[in-house]
Amino acid sequence: MTSTTLRPRSRVASVPAAPAPLSARHFLARLAFETDPSDLAADLAAGVPDLVVVDTRTPEAYAVTHIPGAVNLPHATIDDELAAALDANALYVTYCWGPACNASTKGAAALASLGFQVKELLGGLSAWQAEGFTVEGTDPTVTESDLACAC
Repeated sequence: MTSTTLRPRSRVASVPAAPAPLSARHFLARLAFETDPSDLAADLAAGVPDLVVVDTRTPEAYAVTHIPGAVNLPHATIDDELAAALDANALYVTYCWGPACNASTKGAAALASLGFQVKELLGGLSAWQAEGFTVEGTDPTVTESDLACAC
């Protein structure tokens, strides 16, 4: 009697991967809309011009802790009147507290609808802090798990 070894079925490959050219287009498209904390921190440290970091949370949450140099534009306040004061040549990077909050997406959508170039920071402030980057505010030791959404 011979024993047959069953090969496990792949859950990952249960739907075949897309052809390489299609995958390249997909991933490049994603990168057109988002950035990560490491790339943002590198650009800020290098003093890349025309880069504006936007905290889309409430003024109260922003006051407690935020990315150094970020401006506070709560997503619900972004409109034509506010846009008149913004730099049309800048690249705006929006963030909120973390991946379970969509305030940065709402802020990015509002800015893009008004004609601005914008990207969203993956993982928001919680990812920024998790990667060990500094924050500032009235209590920079506070982590986003202590604040919840605050949008």
